[in-house]
Amino acid sequence: MTGRWLLGIDVGGSGSRMRLAPVSGTGGSDATGSRVEIGADGSTLGAVVAQLLERAHQTWPAQFAQLAAIGVGATGLATLVADPAALQRDLAARSGDVPLALATDAVTAHLGALGGEPGAVIAVGTGAICLATNFDGIWRRVDGWGHLLGDRGAGAWIGMAGLREAARQYDSARPGALCAAAIAQFGVPETWPGQFYTRPDRAAVLASFAPQVSQLANEGNQSATRIMSEAGCLVAESLCAGFWPGLPQVASTSGGVFAAGGAFVAAFTAEFARLAPEAELRESLGTPLDGAVHLARRAAAPSALRTNPPYLWL
Repeated sequence: MTGRWLLGIDVGGSGSRMRLAPVSGTGGSDATGSRVEIGADGSTLGAVVAQLLERAHQTWPAQFAQLAAIGVGATGLATLVADPAALQRDLAARSGDVPLALATDAVTAHLGALGGEPGAVIAVGTGAICLATNFDGIWRRVDGWGHLLGDRGAGAWIGMAGLREAARQYDSARPGALCAAAIAQFGVPETWPGQFYTRPDRAAVLASFAPQVSQLANEGNQSATRIMSEAGCLVAESLCAGFWPGLPQVASTSGGVFAAGGAFVAAFTAEFARLAPEAELRESLGTPLDGAVHLARRAAAPSALRTNPPYLWL
């Protein structure tokens, strides 16, 4: 392994983060970047990562010149990027041909949560995706279909469910707390279609309402509690669907939605125990950003990784 530093990059629907970390030892320096947007031409992922690489070069020029490897975990990579292999080559070239591993965010969430051990991990932020793998011959994905087709129980799903209930309350002429919270954040409902339907960052905007739904649930609001409980059950269902023959029934979780606690976590825990009573649910060892650094460390040792579409490109 040459080079003294690793660069881990975590790109999501609500923002991006990167960490410069030493090859040996712990700690490092963090920085943030923009979020991915989705338009008629697909994902802006390539532009977001390119901007982060340029910022890393400008912020840490001496360390950037001594990079051993780069690990990138990104949302929508397998479904919204036309040619991930070409993107990987382009990003590596931008980095002076430093070894660069480009992976779906499910891979880096898994590496962060279980530290490279086999099992199933579900990442729940703006979107939701479960990956069950042993990083060898078994790769099982569940969900990650985006907010229109899936991402069941994730931030965008919760926000959309909250807004749908708010619209229903508004139509009934008996507006409740969810309707009041939605109007306070987005204005009168007549403006909502124009705000949501045409935006390239719609998933992130929908997810921005999830904290209000969670707060109302924690305050005892029945409609919000129902939404958060359903979200928790859906996430548990997706995680348990990842258990696959040949893999240990070991699982963990990742992502900011779990910080909501309350009805979401209670429903998730109960449903997981019901669906997989023999499984072990472990506390997460780290974040997806930790997983991106872990990915970079593996990329620095060529024998530790191999290209495995649609999850990982080297």
